[in-house]
Amino acid sequence: MAVVRWQDWDGHGLEHCECREDSDGLVLEGVVAGTRHGLYGGYYRVRTDAAFRTREVYLRYVGGAVLQVEADGEGNWRDVVRDRSLDFLAGCLDVDIGITSATNTLPIKRLNLDMNESRDITVAYIPLPDQIGGEFLPQRAEQRYTCLIPSRRYRYEGLFRFFTAELEIDKDSLVIDYPNTFRRVSTVAPSS
Repeated sequence: MAVVRWQDWDGHGLEHCECREDSDGLVLEGVVAGTRHGLYGGYYRVRTDAAFRTREVYLRYVGGAVLQVEADGEGNWRDVVRDRSLDFLAGCLDVDIGITSATNTLPIKRLNLDMNESRDITVAYIPLPDQIGGEFLPQRAEQRYTCLIPSRRYRYEGLFRFFTAELEIDKDSLVIDYPNTFRRVSTVAPSS
C-alpha cells in the first residue's frame, strides 16, 4: 500500500490518498480539502480490475453532490444513484477525477507505454464542484499520454481543454508533482 499527500501548487489545501494494489486490481481512496476553483471538501474511492480498467467510482462533496458510477471494463457505464446507463461514456476505460492527481495513475498503468509512445484516450472526467452544471455525472474528455521516461515521466495532455503537463511519477505510478496544479508534500509509511 502507498500513502501519499498533495497540496495545490501554491501550498494550500491538502489531500490524503491511499493506493492499494493486488492481483484483483487497484483501489484509490482519498480525502481532499481543496482550494482549486473555490473551497471544498471531498471523499473519493476508485476501484479497477486487474488490467487497471475503472470498475467503480464514488465521489461525495461535503455538503453537496454525490456520484456513484460503475463500469464493466469494456467501456459501458452505469449511474448507480439513478439506476441508468450512461451511453455517452461508451468506450471510456479510465476515470479522471478533477480534484486529485491520483487518477492519472490509472491510464499510466493500464497503457504501459514504451519510451516516446503516445496514446489518445477518452476518459470519464468528474468535474470540480464549480464545474457541475445540472446533474452530477462524469463527462467525456479526450486526453493523450506520452511516455517520456518509462516508469518516471509522462506528458499528459487534456485535449478537451488544451492543457499540457509533464508528470513525474514514483514507483507506484503515483504523481509526484503536477506542475502548476498539485505538489507532493509527503509519502506516509503505512501503519501496520
